[in-house]
Amino acid sequence: MASVRVTGTARLKKRLEGLPDQIKDSVVEAVKESAEAVRDDVKRNVPVDTRGGDSHHLKDSVDIRFREGGLAADVGWFGPQNSYATYVEFGTRRRPAQPSLYPALERERGRFASRLTEEVRRALR
Repeated sequence: MASVRVTGTARLKKRLEGLPDQIKDSVVEAVKESAEAVRDDVKRNVPVDTRGGDSHHLKDSVDIRFREGGLAADVGWFGPQNSYATYVEFGTRRRPAQPSLYPALERERGRFASRLTEEVRRALR
């Protein structure tokens, strides 16, 4: 399994406890939008082997799993049929790394704060 996990949700949940549900919902929406953005970026950039007759491609199986009531999301490949995603992402002794998941996360990292701010502002209107 290859996936990205963002930490710090326990601290976030603690801070959200006293806030109205509208604010909590806006945080969940921002997490959802960011997770979808990472997934879509990976789909666009993950290498696809077009040489063989294999119809299973990583771009078709990158997925999102939400946790903590939507406050956290894991983006990546889950399940044994996608175990080779780790080798593609990090490389092997014989094959160079072709990362797509971590670069997508890094591109989204800077957008998340503004996405979160916009969602909270929208909830407060």
